Amino acid sequence: MSQARMAALDQAMKPQPPRSRARAFDGALISRLTASMTSYNIAIDAELRGDLDRLRARSRDMFKNNEYAAKFGRSVPREVVGPEGFQLQVRAKDPDGTFDAIANKTLQDAFWRWTMPENCDARGKRSFIDICRALLRALPRDGEYLVRRRRGNGAGEFSYQLQVLDVDRLDTLLNVMPGEGRNAIIMGVEMDEWGKPVAYHLWDRHPTESPSASRYRERVPANDIFHGFITIEDEQTRGVPWMHAALRRLNDLNGYREAAVIAARIGASKMGFFTSPDGQPPGATDGQDDKGNFVSEASPGTFDVLPEGYGFQAFNPDYPHAQFDAFCKATLRGVASAIGMSYHSLANDLEGINFTSIRSGTIEERDEWMVVQNWFITQFLIPVYEDWLEMALLSGAIKLPNGTPLPLAKKAKFMEHNWQARRWQWVDPLKDMAANVLAIENGLASPQQVCAQTGRDIEEVIDDLKHFQQMLSDKGVTLTGTTAPTGTIASAVAESGNDQGAAKPANEAKK
Repeated sequence: MSQARMAALDQAMKPQPPRSRARAFDGALISRLTASMTSYNIAIDAELRGDLDRLRARSRDMFKNNEYAAKFGRSVPREVVGPEGFQLQVRAKDPDGTFDAIANKTLQDAFWRWTMPENCDARGKRSFIDICRALLRALPRDGEYLVRRRRGNGAGEFSYQLQVLDVDRLDTLLNVMPGEGRNAIIMGVEMDEWGKPVAYHLWDRHPTESPSASRYRERVPANDIFHGFITIEDEQTRGVPWMHAALRRLNDLNGYREAAVIAARIGASKMGFFTSPDGQPPGATDGQDDKGNFVSEASPGTFDVLPEGYGFQAFNPDYPHAQFDAFCKATLRGVASAIGMSYHSLANDLEGINFTSIRSGTIEERDEWMVVQNWFITQFLIPVYEDWLEMALLSGAIKLPNGTPLPLAKKAKFMEHNWQARRWQWVDPLKDMAANVLAIENGLASPQQVCAQTGRDIEEVIDDLKHFQQMLSDKGVTLTGTTAPTGTIASAVAESGNDQGAAKPANEAKK
């Protein structure tokens, strides 16, 4: 082996100085450009202890006084609950696997009676649909809702009612560390060792309604409370207002628009200033007010001569500024992204929107609403039905057509049910209906699925059709073209040739 090769081998065998490790994440780089970025973690509950009351107060103010936040506050209950509310579909089955039609209809009719204000609301003022809308208004505004369950005598015909409470009654400042035989209390919520709520410590009234000396806290078991919120981090005890990431943007937008409007008002009101080169002009001849200020009047179609020694300096502020619309749109796009709503819906801005873009944005937004719907069904509607059913069966308030109460022993059978959430119409429903027909024809979907997508119950549709046919038969009326052959819709759409084309009538397409 040559001396050069041996020297190279010896050099390779020597310990090498440690190399500087290349950073894996640029986002963790510490420099003057990243000095303002947060570099530490803190538990979500620790943040909420100091920030939640302030966040909720600012969010409520925005929902009251900012038009875009107010629109969002109206949109959530409208899109999630809808005009008809969530529809209960009882699915009780007999031992042979067939649906118990009589029991199902009896339960649905009884539940519909319970949804009336005098039965479901402890205050007797709101129907069940109104209560759902109220909770979906509170959820984005406050980040959470609070409902107390009322059971037994005095709780209406079905021995079960709901009382909607302001979340301010759950004291954020009540925090107790766990100890021997003592549970932890986090922002008014008492938790066991696994972090499961066991009780809620509620003020007997809203904390701002009376002097503090006359208030007291009541410990309410967790099984008497519905406390709902969508978590943003694990181990979270209280909810966060949905607009938390948009509050600063909205506040900046409010300030910018206010300044722009004031500047525009000043510009529209003040034409200019009279100036004097030497600072000591002779007295003005047009007149003076009672304080000695120079006064001049302007009339249409007249030309005035300035007093001797005076010049005129025009005042022409550039407001509204050319970038006003661009700034407002950019801000509202950020706000829409923060709250999961499409920009054109939030800002009522359809400028430059075409069919493809509005459909794409609408689909994404509706997916967000359906996520909230499924969450609300799981967290509130299913437990409400189970609670109501148990109390109604115990009190014997649900009776079959022959007057026999439904037995408590079959509670597990009667628990089987679904909730159908509202669905939406499309901009071009003909194409969507044609796609549904093709999916059914090719075995890719069932009529039940398609019916559910429209927010209807297939059994109700069939019953309606049966009732309609019976009315036609009773009246001796025969309609033509009301039941077009399968595929007519699809062929009509194909023949239309464009987005604006209208489909031919069923009897014409049939020819």
